[in-house]
Amino acid sequence: MLPTPHRRAAAACAAVAAAGALVLAGLPGAASAQTDPAASPSLSPAESAAVAETSPGVLTAMRRDLGLTAAQAEARLVNEAEAGAVAGALRNALGADFAGAWVHGATSARLTVATTDPADVPAIEARGARADVVDHALSRLDAAKARLDRAAGAAATRDAPVWYVDVRTNAVVVRAVRTAAATSLVAAAGVDPSLVRVERTTERPRPLYDLVGGEAYYMGGRCSIGFPVTKGSQQGFATAGHCGRAGTATSGYNQVAQGTFQASVFPGRDMAWVATNAQWTATPYVKGQGGQRVGVGGSTQSPVGASICRSGSTTGWHCGTISQHNTSVTYPEGTISGVTRTTVCAEPGDSGGSFISGSQAQGVTSGGSGNCSSGGTTFHQPINPLLQQFGLTLRTTGGGGDPGPGDPEPGGTWAAGKVYAAGDTVTYGGSAYRCLQGHQAQPGWEPPNVPALWQQA
Repeated sequence: MLPTPHRRAAAACAAVAAAGALVLAGLPGAASAQTDPAASPSLSPAESAAVAETSPGVLTAMRRDLGLTAAQAEARLVNEAEAGAVAGALRNALGADFAGAWVHGATSARLTVATTDPADVPAIEARGARADVVDHALSRLDAAKARLDRAAGAAATRDAPVWYVDVRTNAVVVRAVRTAAATSLVAAAGVDPSLVRVERTTERPRPLYDLVGGEAYYMGGRCSIGFPVTKGSQQGFATAGHCGRAGTATSGYNQVAQGTFQASVFPGRDMAWVATNAQWTATPYVKGQGGQRVGVGGSTQSPVGASICRSGSTTGWHCGTISQHNTSVTYPEGTISGVTRTTVCAEPGDSGGSFISGSQAQGVTSGGSGNCSSGGTTFHQPINPLLQQFGLTLRTTGGGGDPGPGDPEPGGTWAAGKVYAAGDTVTYGGSAYRCLQGHQAQPGWEPPNVPALWQQA
């Protein structure tokens, strides 16, 4: 939830003061992000995304794992919030030509937006972004990847365990232990081979079963709480589906009876939620470095290339960057789709735990390869589809109760508690708005107030 008007002003000052001239000089589209006359005159995308409220623990881990100074870590979060809004606006403007967007540089000060039409270049550059003219629209690559997903149900994919759309190289990438397995999957899916690049790998991802994210919980094995949630008056938490099935009982980190899995999806997706008993209270925090609490302000999805941190009871607090969204990965139990691939390390005992960018929840730990000594790759189930699947409301530092998902606010179709995807349209206060970045709406995040998330249509 966003701050009150007085707190908003303070947050705005804090964000600008922390990032300083570095942000103002390097931010892609910073000047144009507020050109929409319908947008709030007092809030930039970074301010409306509550960047200034990011926990010191997140910044400390970013400095350690990404090799940043304090100023660079703060600048990076501001730039990523601004770039996400610019990329979302350009996606809406380019329509079928859009081929993806990503940030790069130590402070994410450079935004690249890809298009299939050279005529779009002036519009992209006018927003402060670099234009990349490519052969394939994102919609075409996504469609090819969806065909691979469908074919994986009947094909043997253990030797071609990971595939995703890589917007930076404008291709569908299949990572394979054996090239023949990748070739077989592509052929079975009927996908044009010119859209696909096969990368050799020795990694065989697996669910990280005996793991803890923020705090440990037990259900015969050990997993981690992802994010505390509510469903009406019921409290609980989101976690990985491979950690338990509906009806599985859990106990907490202190071995006290805790709750029961209410629903679980795995494979296919890797999502579940646990309803807890009256002894347990859902809080808007995850466990950060040294046990410090990290506040969760919302669930705005960060772009490819953005910084991201993970909390796990086995390996603690680690950061990296987002490699790809909409990834599919095959575990021994089957294939899951729609996960995000990251450079953050993890080890057994971290499953189900929290992924967070700045103050924004990103997802729950699913699986991966490697370790936190030599490095690795980790996949997380994005939080917004999980919230939508089970009708849950993320617990945030705004402190509000369950807003009643699906109940429209007076004056329009926008509704607090509803999960919106990029490109969705709503009405509010007599105006139409188009969503720029996926998120779960909260009271205080009405479309006119958050230019990071909404653009007047």
